Amino acid sequence: MDAITDPPAAIDLQGEFTNSGLAAVFDELDHDLVGLAPVKQRLREIAALLLVDRARARFGLSAVSPTLHMSFTGNPGTGKTTVALRMAEILRKLGYVRKGHLVTVTRDDLVGQYIGHTAPKTKEILKKAMGGVLFIDEAYYLYRPENERDYGQEAIEILLQVMENQRDDLVVILAGYGDRMERFFTANPGFRSRVAHHIDFPDYSEGELNQIGGRILDGMNYHLSEEAAKAFVRYIELRKLQPHFANGRSIRNALDRARLRQANRLFASARPVTADDLITIEAEDILASRVFSGGIDSYPPLKP
Repeated sequence: MDAITDPPAAIDLQGEFTNSGLAAVFDELDHDLVGLAPVKQRLREIAALLLVDRARARFGLSAVSPTLHMSFTGNPGTGKTTVALRMAEILRKLGYVRKGHLVTVTRDDLVGQYIGHTAPKTKEILKKAMGGVLFIDEAYYLYRPENERDYGQEAIEILLQVMENQRDDLVVILAGYGDRMERFFTANPGFRSRVAHHIDFPDYSEGELNQIGGRILDGMNYHLSEEAAKAFVRYIELRKLQPHFANGRSIRNALDRARLRQANRLFASARPVTADDLITIEAEDILASRVFSGGIDSYPPLKP
């Protein structure tokens, strides 16, 4: 007969936070993502709730399992997918999911084009996501009331059933633009009642975008010359005013194009290059952007 373990006299929640590995997860989050203070604070609050919930269980205090399905709203490039990945780690370390993996999907992964295709596709994705987190990007595209032959509603009904009946083994995160997600929840109240945590991701400030650029360049072993750094500050100011701006994603794209210009400039110079040449982005590599001539400097626009 197994011995009955007496509950502890007290539990050190800060010690539990450190010993569970959560401190390391939040350190990684701070390292990976510039800014997003309200988002990071909300994640810490959720982690505290789950730590307290686990402590209550050790004292034998009855509690209903918390609902952990979430909604992430914000513009592209604000770190939603990265935060979802860290959320999966948090949930695994606290024992709320078995595996802690993240499965990222869009409408096309869930909804079929013909009768009988949607249910198998949706169930296969759910099977892959069990024990972890399912991240549905641009979730509002699941609902298309203007098309009476659309099969998105079938996927929605399956998702709602699983979110309710298997919430102990799967956390679903719905993501997208804030206004469209609000309309989606209004049209599908079943989702609103199952989503406990709504987290808004703010756009990055110009200073934060500059920091993001610096981190990207450091990671690729490049740096901006003094004049290039000044040009890049101006680039950010102008690019933010243009359509289809995608925060950190647009900054990465801009620096990829600057590297392309630098490579062509060095090749066209027909002279031997030094290591410093190879790692330095000059002002002309930034100023050649169409942003400075009033053009749109972006990859194909995001879906409306």
